[in-house]
Amino acid sequence: MVDVLLGLQWGDEGKGKIVDYFAGRYDVIARFQGGPNAGHTLYVNGQKVVLRTIPSGVFHDKTINLIGNGVVLDPVAFKKESEDISALGVDLTKNLFIAEKTHIIVPTHRALDKASEIAKGNDKIGSTLKGIGPAYMDKTGRNGLRVGDVISKDFKALYEKLKQKHLQLLSQYDINEFSEDIANWEAEFFEAIPFLQKMNVVSGEYFLNEKLKAGKKVLAEGAQGSMLDVDFGTYPFVTSSNTISAGVCTGLGIAPQWIKEVIGVTKAYCTRVGSGPFPTELHDATGELLRKAGHEFGAVTGRPRRCGWIDLVALNYTCMLSGVTQLVMTKSDVLDEFDEVLACTAYEIDGKQTKQLPFQLTGLDIKPVWETFKGWSDKTSTSQQFNELPAEMKAFVDAVDSYLGVPVKYVSNGPGRDQILEK
Repeated sequence: MVDVLLGLQWGDEGKGKIVDYFAGRYDVIARFQGGPNAGHTLYVNGQKVVLRTIPSGVFHDKTINLIGNGVVLDPVAFKKESEDISALGVDLTKNLFIAEKTHIIVPTHRALDKASEIAKGNDKIGSTLKGIGPAYMDKTGRNGLRVGDVISKDFKALYEKLKQKHLQLLSQYDINEFSEDIANWEAEFFEAIPFLQKMNVVSGEYFLNEKLKAGKKVLAEGAQGSMLDVDFGTYPFVTSSNTISAGVCTGLGIAPQWIKEVIGVTKAYCTRVGSGPFPTELHDATGELLRKAGHEFGAVTGRPRRCGWIDLVALNYTCMLSGVTQLVMTKSDVLDEFDEVLACTAYEIDGKQTKQLPFQLTGLDIKPVWETFKGWSDKTSTSQQFNELPAEMKAFVDAVDSYLGVPVKYVSNGPGRDQILEK
């Protein structure tokens, strides 16, 4: 049996903490897509930990963790992340495995990413410049290198061939601002390769299917958010992988019949990092208060996040795409700061209301149709049970539940590992 946990917005929904909360119930936690642009924040013994590539079950002794073939892995970032985790007393040689078909990010992927983004000028898509997009492009272009190649005696030759292709592409950019010394990146890369070679590299699809046939419970962990899905997100301002539940099968090598529950994670409001449409974004003092109260800065990039009220139109869309069966609402305590709370229940476009996402949000004059809820004066972060929450907050949660037709089963009311209330 496989349960799926994924973000329903533009990422940053707090998935890391939620996976950590559920991890003890599962035998295997498996990342199925994305790369080191992920920033899954956990608090372990009061210490903040940000996971980028390694699954969020890594701090549970009895849980096995798998980096699936749908992920792209940067050996340099992976080595540093692994060393940081090992310093906290975790033995990754016992509980972390990497699928041999996982594609790797090489230094020239990062260079291509940066050169491409600079060349776009005002049309930048907000890339994290970590080489993820170019790595996925090489994957679909059938040029990529995979973790299994790293242990091949021909790896250096394979690497050099890909590097020369990238250097040729880079020569086509006429960009004065690009002055990175790729040689320095390359030195770090080849220092990290022996570390990667010592890890537990497995045939991910056989490894996971054997676990399933043995009756093990698996949690598939997504990165980014559903509105960044390369097919169904706010294209072209999207990531380079499938972030919805359909990506689980190709990202891990399992059949759809194994999937049972699809757990969707949403903030009690909305945020977005980088460029792209954001219908409920607030450019006023309310938006700034959301950012301040929610500490809305990127876990990996440190960039301030754009903030706005919850968008139920978009949430309904992403619940539909992934077949979400239950919801987790995070950062509900941030709304303690407000006298009233709003939710977008429809879009008004050219004078007409709709509850469906249009083909292209970019360039449209979208006016959110708001429903207003009374705020609450009580601080909710100290609540130990759902029924202790203020009646006004429970009414807001119930309204979200009713609109989406999917039960909100959990409400997170603070950053702590134990600050999750079951409804």
